[in-house]
Amino acid sequence: MSRFRRGGMTGDPRAGFRHEGDKEPAVPQGLIKAARKSGQLNLAGRGLSEVPASVWRINLDTPEEAHSNVQFSTSDRWWEQTDLVKLFLSSNKLQSLPDDIKLLPALVVLDVHDNLLSELPGAIGELVNLQKLNISHNKLKTLPQELAQLQNLKSLLIQHNQLEEVPDVLGQLGDLEELDLSNNSLTNISSCIGGLVHLGRLNLSKNKLKVLPAEISCLKSLRQLDCASNMLEDVPTSLAGMDCLEQLYLGQNKLTYLPEFPNCKHLKELHVGNNQIHTLNPQHLSHLSSLSILELRDNKLKSLPEEIALLKGLERLDLSNNDLGGLPNSLPNLPNLKSLQLEGNPLRSIRRDVLSKGTQELLNYLRGRIQVPDPKPGEGEAVTAMTMPSDAPVNTHAIATLKTLEYSDKQASVISDAVFSAIGSSHVTSVNFSKNQLIEVPSRIVELKDSVCDVNLGFNKIPTISLNLCLLTKLTHLDMRNNLLVSLPDELEALTRLQSIILSFNRFKTFPDVLYRIPTLETILISTNQIGSIDPLQLLKLSKLSTLDLQNNDLLQIPPALGNCESLRSLNLEGNPFRNPRAAILAKGTAAVLEYLRSRIPA
Repeated sequence: MSRFRRGGMTGDPRAGFRHEGDKEPAVPQGLIKAARKSGQLNLAGRGLSEVPASVWRINLDTPEEAHSNVQFSTSDRWWEQTDLVKLFLSSNKLQSLPDDIKLLPALVVLDVHDNLLSELPGAIGELVNLQKLNISHNKLKTLPQELAQLQNLKSLLIQHNQLEEVPDVLGQLGDLEELDLSNNSLTNISSCIGGLVHLGRLNLSKNKLKVLPAEISCLKSLRQLDCASNMLEDVPTSLAGMDCLEQLYLGQNKLTYLPEFPNCKHLKELHVGNNQIHTLNPQHLSHLSSLSILELRDNKLKSLPEEIALLKGLERLDLSNNDLGGLPNSLPNLPNLKSLQLEGNPLRSIRRDVLSKGTQELLNYLRGRIQVPDPKPGEGEAVTAMTMPSDAPVNTHAIATLKTLEYSDKQASVISDAVFSAIGSSHVTSVNFSKNQLIEVPSRIVELKDSVCDVNLGFNKIPTISLNLCLLTKLTHLDMRNNLLVSLPDELEALTRLQSIILSFNRFKTFPDVLYRIPTLETILISTNQIGSIDPLQLLKLSKLSTLDLQNNDLLQIPPALGNCESLRSLNLEGNPFRNPRAAILAKGTAAVLEYLRSRIPA
């Protein structure tokens, strides 16, 4: 007989822990039973205002079935139960946690995010095996000193609370690898943070910080530092010594200059948009050779130095909404630049229609403005051998100097042999056949397979991609927007260098499976189609994917697992018929959408 029924008690066996009149949602015994076997218990989203005592005592009390079953199958050996190691209590109505939490000393993961907690019990310090603690989205104003006893803690998530200071106790968590303090009311960071020598990710965004402590430079393992949306007017010079730093977010502060980072040799992303930076000096750029993303939008820059060309690895440069009146001649020489944003600048020398045509055409335009000296007598014979009459449709100068085969906006239904013949012996890297009436990919394009990296066939009437295109194994950028495509061939998988593909305004009803198998992809633009679903588990394989545009499709739901695609920096979902995430969340941007989706992932 269960010990809760001794003395003739025949009522609810949990009556000793709550009043009979309460309408507290019950925890199914089947969940408790399964948790004894698996070591995991998920009670998220059950409307609980308190946790039944049977949960805290799950490792101590003899299961009720042990008193009623005299025969046990192999699966019912309750005496072989597993200690509870993972407990999920998120999205309930909990206002406090009892000291009985100490009865679960084997816990490795405790998730109580999205509740009404205003404090934590000191007994939490007895969970000495805890490695991940998620107490985000509560009403915490302080943290208990006993937190220092959690010496195995690796992940501590405290975002969206009401903390006004970082308690010194956090500095004693020497094994901590991830700390999120974003969306609190912090006005300063204690120097104790320098003790977190194994910290790899630190999020301090959306607080009220005016300064950062010099001790932050002690975080020699830090790879990602997010201090966006604060009140910083400066950053400590010691920050320059964080030689493992890969991502630095300083946007939406009050910085007036770009800090120098002489020792940050591994810095790949620098986000300093929405500040008051008015000058970019050569010394700011000389040490950033590994930088792939530089975001300087919404500042007060009036010019860029020619030394911008030192950033050989730069792939994305956002200069939107500054005061730039011109651009350095060296800008189009950046060999890996794929995205250049210049909107909102008073650029007098570049036509508005050029700015709207995209990065590649903009770079081609800028290269075309660079003065090319006339060849001396006897030189340049290979370049001029294919010179055509002045009314010829092909720009042979572009072929020779820009390595670009340009035959766009001609309303042509086929690309004639004369166009390809104009190439001669030139080494063409870019092809633009957009804005014609093509109904198929020109077959002779395969002749460029040893050199072409960028192909634009947008604004045509092409219903299928031919296998000839799949033989362009050096292709890095493919633009097929505004065609009649309904599918992509599996052979596209052979494009092992493809980094960006534009498929917007076609007729896809399903997300092309072959894209999941091209791991080099960084940008997929497939808006304004009829796509009904996506597979987030397949998308996770695209570890380099940073931009995904799915606007104006037929997505009825967004799978929560999409939130795990943490490489995404730009996710566009507007214009789909799904109900969640709601428009208010979408308006907050990609990071907020991903966080929302992760919060809805079942444990």
